[in-house]
Amino acid sequence: MGVVLAVANQKGGVGKTTTSINLSASLASMNKRVLLVDLDPQGNATSGSGVDKNQLQVTLYDLLVNDQNIDDVIVPVKSAGYDLIGCNTDLTGAEIALQPKEGRESLLSQMLNQVRGRYHFIIIDCPPALGLLTVNGLIAADGVIIPMQCEYYAMEGLTALVSTISRIAATHNQKLKIEGVVRTMYDPRNSLTGDVSEQLAEYFKDDLYQTLVPRNVRLAEAPSYGLPVLQYDKDSKGAKAYLALAGEVLKRLPPEAIKAAEID
Repeated sequence: MGVVLAVANQKGGVGKTTTSINLSASLASMNKRVLLVDLDPQGNATSGSGVDKNQLQVTLYDLLVNDQNIDDVIVPVKSAGYDLIGCNTDLTGAEIALQPKEGRESLLSQMLNQVRGRYHFIIIDCPPALGLLTVNGLIAADGVIIPMQCEYYAMEGLTALVSTISRIAATHNQKLKIEGVVRTMYDPRNSLTGDVSEQLAEYFKDDLYQTLVPRNVRLAEAPSYGLPVLQYDKDSKGAKAYLALAGEVLKRLPPEAIKAAEID
């Protein structure tokens, strides 16, 4: 059984989708079999992977709401090296559509358990909110990666996220924990960046990844080409940072935790 990691932060614009895409691509480049799940109704992880979200015949919405077979929803993304469960704005209505369903908080977990043995990693790009979709992502996950931008409002709302993770661990998913916190859009020229970085180090201690993801033009350009930065410009600072982050993720996990079934 592979490792399931939710990338979550209820604050938008902190590099959550960028981290989901580029961590997935970096792990795939290290010969890991990876499934990226786009749980954000904006569908940015889908389009950023080079998949036209508006042309998808079946999406994550169909998987959760219409009980679609999961194999029908998985799309191979050869250019990025990973598989994808994509979504589009249809997912916006999922929270309402799921209300009558029994066990609605655990539906994603149930679905992913059907294919978990095929992958070394399943990365879930959660929406920037602590609603039912994010709860599904957290219940399905073994750990949470929290992208944090080093600026004034970075710590705002963090208590709510940590509290939600703790509550879900206590009530639905005992194995859930904070896998790590990654500093994104890092600009060492800004004195505030250093101050916030120190706060994060004090608060999270060993849970803070050493990798610093910089502000990087290539990293910002890559999604418009539907490519992870590793495929867009492998020599860029952004590509090197996410390769380093993938290395840290692998180093923190025991080898026996990262397993996938043999696939023909």
